[in-house]
Amino acid sequence: MPSLQESKLAFIGGGNMASAIITGLVGQGANKQNITVSEPWDVNREKIATIGVQTTTSNVEAGKEADLIVIAVKPQVAKGVCKELGEAWSQRATLPVVVSIAAGITLVSLEEWLKTSDGRTPHAVRVMPNTPALVNEGASGAFASKDVTDDERALVDALLGSVSKTIEWLSDEKLLDVVTSLSGSGPAYFFAMVEHLITSATQLGLSQEQATRLATQTCLGAGKMLVESSDEPAQLRKNVTSPNGTTHAALQTFEALGFKDIVDKSVKAAAARAEELGNSLG
Repeated sequence: MPSLQESKLAFIGGGNMASAIITGLVGQGANKQNITVSEPWDVNREKIATIGVQTTTSNVEAGKEADLIVIAVKPQVAKGVCKELGEAWSQRATLPVVVSIAAGITLVSLEEWLKTSDGRTPHAVRVMPNTPALVNEGASGAFASKDVTDDERALVDALLGSVSKTIEWLSDEKLLDVVTSLSGSGPAYFFAMVEHLITSATQLGLSQEQATRLATQTCLGAGKMLVESSDEPAQLRKNVTSPNGTTHAALQTFEALGFKDIVDKSVKAAAARAEELGNSLG
């Protein structure tokens, strides 16, 4: 198996996540001439082309010689894309490794759709990245089919490592739904929290600009503490909370309004929706 630097890579879909991964790869020295992106929309394709990689409107052309293919399309169109690729690979002696970032699409579905006319199925990996990959601070969960080799896992690690600081390989595919609800959807939870913090602070007299700067830097600083500190999140919370102080008053209000249950029900709702998507589209 060639290394990532030596491999020919194809991205089917040129949206934000594909763009983030490609930018990360190029930033780490990947050969632009080894990367081809298939994207039907002119705007996305022209944006990707500015990175210096090859572009096309043909999925088959992008994937015909690739060693590793990233399926970066919306779940609703994944079936058609995979079937098109599988049919085109019947003449290939060696099939590529396929990495899917299409939310909810199971390995069973991927393997069925990607099967060649002579009954072969490429080795496949499902990945759930998140949007902080756009600033090289991503977190990804991954699950591999039983046929994926250690060398192929290493190839996927290198791919994801270009934009992710954390990569978690899962033992059960169903846990990808949990990853989706935790880190995949998680950035939106934090954005919503900061949005409401800013609104409350402006109602109490701060300007929009002041509240935004203070809230966003607080979020960044707290996140850095979580990553770099040896303390658990619960201990970090206690470190900020003086008895009967201001933080204590706020946290008591959280508790009285059922904050723990709100978070619990929200994460479970997102996980259930991810499972529902997989069942309905598979």
